[in-house]
Amino acid sequence: MGLLHDLYELYTPKERRNITMYIIGIMLYKFGLESFIGSITTLATDRFSATNAANAFAKVGILQGLNQAMQCVGAILIAPLIRSFNTRSVLATAIIGFAILTAILLICDVATGGRIRTDVNHYGNYNPDIIFPVYCAAGVAYGMVELIRRVIPRDIVGGHIGKLKRMDAVVHVLYEISGTIGAFSSSALIQKLGNNYSFVVAPVCFGLAGFVWCFVDANFGEGDESQLDSAGQPTPHTSKGIRGYIVGVSTGFWYFGKAVRVGAGLVLGNRKFCWLVPGYAFALFGHRYLENNIANIFAKSVLNDSSYQPIIVGGSNFGELLGAITVLFTANGIPTPIPFIRADAILLLIVWYLPFYHPQPNKVVEAWKIAATFIPISFGWAAGDVSLAAYIQSSLARVESRTVGVSALGAVMSFLYVLYIVIYAILSPVLGRYVDQTISSDGPQTALFNIAGVHFTVLSGVIFLATLIPKGALRLNPELLDNEDLNREHRPTYPAAAETNEKHSMAETDVEPQSASSPNSFVEMRRLPA
Repeated sequence: MGLLHDLYELYTPKERRNITMYIIGIMLYKFGLESFIGSITTLATDRFSATNAANAFAKVGILQGLNQAMQCVGAILIAPLIRSFNTRSVLATAIIGFAILTAILLICDVATGGRIRTDVNHYGNYNPDIIFPVYCAAGVAYGMVELIRRVIPRDIVGGHIGKLKRMDAVVHVLYEISGTIGAFSSSALIQKLGNNYSFVVAPVCFGLAGFVWCFVDANFGEGDESQLDSAGQPTPHTSKGIRGYIVGVSTGFWYFGKAVRVGAGLVLGNRKFCWLVPGYAFALFGHRYLENNIANIFAKSVLNDSSYQPIIVGGSNFGELLGAITVLFTANGIPTPIPFIRADAILLLIVWYLPFYHPQPNKVVEAWKIAATFIPISFGWAAGDVSLAAYIQSSLARVESRTVGVSALGAVMSFLYVLYIVIYAILSPVLGRYVDQTISSDGPQTALFNIAGVHFTVLSGVIFLATLIPKGALRLNPELLDNEDLNREHRPTYPAAAETNEKHSMAETDVEPQSASSPNSFVEMRRLPA
């Protein structure tokens, strides 16, 4: 109770009100998001299987890869807007746009004769390839919302690092709770309404989230000096019109490309950071492939009901929640991310039981059993991801002086996330094509033996070996990596820029991210000039 009381007293009444409104909105958003993602994956799998079963999983892999890439585009497109307009208004508008996009497939299905599920699904007669442009557009909106929801906490509580960390921790826990409930309920809705109507709650939740966020009075929290003018007043948001926005977007793509180049140089050319490639990018790929592909393949091909996938993903989300909570309570006892990443690598091997497990099909209890086994796997990933995010933020703050015109943290996260996107975009359809061919010839267990067992064993080995690279990492629970005490407070210094306005621009635009584990962290560090 003392901890909760201290947390409550840390914020002003205005900040507590805004945080409450923000959390209500974020929980509504996450609930709707899990419902939409779970339903759209099962819908695409069923529709593609009905038209061309030989390429169903390959097309699903392409669909998911494109959605991931469009999230990057959405983050870049939104950056100039949050320079020109109130962040709260942009966030509310983006989520309303997301709501409209999620409703398009519902409208298409109704207009072409689709009906709510009775004993089987009753789909409309529209071409299932329509899912591609709709899901890609939804990816753009998704990227926009994901970026802004990580920028706005600074506007709520200012630049106070203690307030930001505690707010982020509370939001993350409640976000995962809502996601776990959303994933589990998605399966029930699919069983009741069919996967063509089960995500009807998504536009409703998104709309309510946008409405709630309109009441967030985020007028730059106290102490946020990066957003104050010379008189100490908040910098006004001004619109520069369509031409200014186009220039801002072009600048955003240019900065993004520069960030990737700088990040690649920092990571690949330094023993201190090169292990982040398998530790972050490979691990993130494995987690996403586990939830989006392996869970989907097992539900569709082994359990004979793709609607069971959200149940399995729900177990994975619960594991993420436990992993995040564990990091919060072991921050002092486990000072580096190495033990958690090693645990992640070892726990990945749990998937080896899947090729040898022969459950009764069409039994929902079997999906719950699989979900339970996914809890420790995602626990390891989340614990490693959260602790690694803190390590990246802290260690890269010490090399900010080496990069001019771009944040070192933003650059490294840009490179790592783009690398993950490339890996996923290539391997997901390739492995999906292999799964389609193997299932038709040898059955799903043979496919799972290779894409789950062998594939994840290689991934596990590479991730584990990467944890041996940093100096001082050979201990079971190292206290320091590369002889750096990351618990010592450090304020980054920037080099003298070639021009005065360059240095001024960096000082104005640096934004501390709420979570470097975010897929859009490359732009969280910088509000790109419009």
